[in-house]
Amino acid sequence: MMLVGIRRAAGKQAKLLNKLVQTPGLSGVQVGEKLIEVLGHTPIQVLVGAIIGIIAGLIL
Repeated sequence: MMLVGIRRAAGKQAKLLNKLVQTPGLSGVQVGEKLIEVLGHTPIQVLVGAIIGIIAGLIL
């Protein structure tokens, strides 16, 4: 569960850095590509995966 928090924090940082780099006059840094903002799964995707895993485990 700890990994989910790390990925969420990295995604928030990437989003903020992308905004900072795009702000005119704020940064003199030229960036060729944006950072990836979505890392890992959303909580809903994790929940659905857990449900599917439990159902598959009960069937098999």
